[in-house]
Amino acid sequence: MSMQPKGSGEIPAETVRVARSAFPKGSLAIRVRDELGPLFSDEQFADLFPARGKPAWSPGRLAMVLVLQFVEALTDRQAAEAVRARIDWKYALGLELADAGFDFSVLSEFRDRLVKADGGREILDAVLAAAGRRGLITVRARARTDSTHVLSAVRELNQLELVAETLRSALNAVTLAEPDWLNRHARPEWFKHYATRAEDSRFPKERSRRDQTYRRIGGDGIHLLEMIWARDAPPVLRGLPEAEVLRQVWVQYFHLVDGEVARRDPKDRPPGLMRLVTPYDLEVRTGGKRDINWDGYKVHVTETCEDDTPHLVTSVVTTVGSVSDDRMAAPVHAELARRDLLPGEHWVDAGYANGGALAAAGRDHQVDLHGPLKAVTVPHARGDAAFGQDAFTIDWDNRHVTCPNGVVSTQWAERHSEEGLATIRVRFSPAHCGTCPQLRECVNSPKPRRREVNLRPRAEYEALQQARKLQATGGWKDRYKIRAGVEGTISQAVHVCGLRRSRYRGLDKTSLQHQLTGAAVNLIRIDAWLTHTPRARTRTSPLTALRPTA
Repeated sequence: MSMQPKGSGEIPAETVRVARSAFPKGSLAIRVRDELGPLFSDEQFADLFPARGKPAWSPGRLAMVLVLQFVEALTDRQAAEAVRARIDWKYALGLELADAGFDFSVLSEFRDRLVKADGGREILDAVLAAAGRRGLITVRARARTDSTHVLSAVRELNQLELVAETLRSALNAVTLAEPDWLNRHARPEWFKHYATRAEDSRFPKERSRRDQTYRRIGGDGIHLLEMIWARDAPPVLRGLPEAEVLRQVWVQYFHLVDGEVARRDPKDRPPGLMRLVTPYDLEVRTGGKRDINWDGYKVHVTETCEDDTPHLVTSVVTTVGSVSDDRMAAPVHAELARRDLLPGEHWVDAGYANGGALAAAGRDHQVDLHGPLKAVTVPHARGDAAFGQDAFTIDWDNRHVTCPNGVVSTQWAERHSEEGLATIRVRFSPAHCGTCPQLRECVNSPKPRRREVNLRPRAEYEALQQARKLQATGGWKDRYKIRAGVEGTISQAVHVCGLRRSRYRGLDKTSLQHQLTGAAVNLIRIDAWLTHTPRARTRTSPLTALRPTA
C-alpha cells in the first residue's frame, strides 16, 4: 500500500449538521476535534508507506482511531464498526456520513508499521503538542513519575511447564520444517509426552517424581539438540528460531554432571535480565516490586501536576520487568527533553532516588529530582558506638578520609561495582586500626583488621548529602505529598485501557500500547477539563476516617 494524503482535513458540512443535531451537548470525540483540531496529519506517517502501490486508508485518521479505541477500550472489530456506524467518530475523523470505513485488519497492519518506526511516540507527541498550543501544559513546572507491573500476553509458566513447552515448541517447528526426518529420528514416547500443551499435562505432585520428570524432559531436549546439530541433519533445522530458543533455555536451566542431565541450582542460573521465562515471548522477564513478582514488562508513567492545568501524561517508558527503577530517571528525563517538556521539579518515589540520579538530573537537565532516599546502612559497623559514614571527614581534593579518632586513610581506589556503577573504596592501615580500642565496634568481623569506606563519586555524594538535609525538614515532607497523585493516573490507565496487561507480544508492541494509553488518558483528561469535571477525590472508607490520628 502507498500513502496518499486525503483531503484538507475539513469536516463535511452534512457530518457537522447531523452531529450537532444528534449530540447537542457534544461528546468526547466531538469536543476534542473542536478544541484541538485534527491531531494527526497523513504527512506525519509518510515514511511508513512506500511511494507506489494501492492507496492506503488515511494514516492520520487511523492514528486517531487507535487513540479513540483506547479511550473506549474497544477491540479492533469494535473500533472499525465505530468508524462505520458512529456519527461522533465520523465528526472527529472528518468523514462523510456515507463513508464505509475499513476492514478491522487494517488496524493491526497499521500498528505493525508504527512498531517498526517507533511511531507510538509520534502519536503521543502530537497529542501533547496540541495540548501545548491550547495552553494546557506548563513547561518547567512540576511533574511526578511512578512505575507499575505489566503482565505479558502469554500465559505464565512454572519451570517444569517452561522446559516442557520449550521442547514442544521446538518439536512442532521441526515437524513443520522436516516432518519425514523427525518421523525417522524421534523417540516413540515424544508423541505421548509433547503432543499437547504442558498446561494440559498432569505433572506429578510428589517432589521426587517431579524431579524425575524434569530430568526426563532435560534428556529429551539434549537428544533433540544433538540430532539437530548432527552433521547429517538438514541444515534448515539449525536456522529455526525455536531450536535456538531450546538451546538457550537448556543452557540456562540444565547442565551435565558425570554425563547425566541435571537441573541447575537457582544460584547457577543467569540473572533475571537475561533469563528466558517463556518460549513464546523472548523479551518477557521476571520482575519484582515490593511484594509483587510477575513475568512481563514494566511501565514508567510521568505526568504534570499543576493545579491550574489538566494533569497530562508527558512520558511513557516501557522496559522489561527485570529493569530496576533506580536506572530509569535518566531515560525518563531524556524522553521529556526530546519533547521539550522537562519539569523544574520532578517528584518520584524511593525506587528512583539515588545519588547518581540526583546528580545527573541537575547536571544534564537542570531538573530538581525529589524522592525519599533509602536509609543509610553501615555494613561494617555494629553496636551503639558504631561509626557511620557521616562520622568520617572526606578530603576530596587530597583523596583521603579521616576517621573520628583522627587517623588518615592510606588507600583511595576508584572502582566499579558489580552493576557497573562508579565507586571509591577507601581503606585504613591495619597498623593504625589494629591499635584502636573501638575497632570491634567499628568493623563487623570476627577478626577485624581495618575499616573500609565505600563512597560514591563526589558529585553524587554531595547531592545525597544536600538531599538528606532537605528531606529532614517538615516543608519538604509536606511538598512531597504531591507525588501520590500519579498513582491515580496509573489506576485510571489500568481501569480504562488495561495498562497492566499487554495486548501484544514483544517489548516494541507493548511500548506502542502504552504510548497509545498515554494519548488516550490525555484526551480523557482534556475533555474533563473542557467540561469542568472536577477531579475525583481519594476515596476513604468510613473506618479509615474514624481512625485516631495517633
